[in-house]
Amino acid sequence: MEVRLRIPDDIAAQLQPNGGDLERRTLEALAIEGYRSEELSLGQVAEMLDLSVDEADGFLKKRGIPLLSTIDDFDHDQRVLEDLLA
Repeated sequence: MEVRLRIPDDIAAQLQPNGGDLERRTLEALAIEGYRSEELSLGQVAEMLDLSVDEADGFLKKRGIPLLSTIDDFDHDQRVLEDLLA
């Protein structure tokens, strides 16, 4: 899907100092907010940003976004560890 945004030129200039890539920054911001609000999984963030899951994890950590884990995630990890140690 392609999305178009209208941003006043003066604001766009502030958002892309030194000629940065505003399109990429916008995509990253959307991915961060989607993950933070739990609308996107880590895998979906990786897919959106064309990164591996490990790279997406690093991307989020670098921006101070903690990995979201559920009780089900911990239960799954515990079962995997128990199987490995058995």
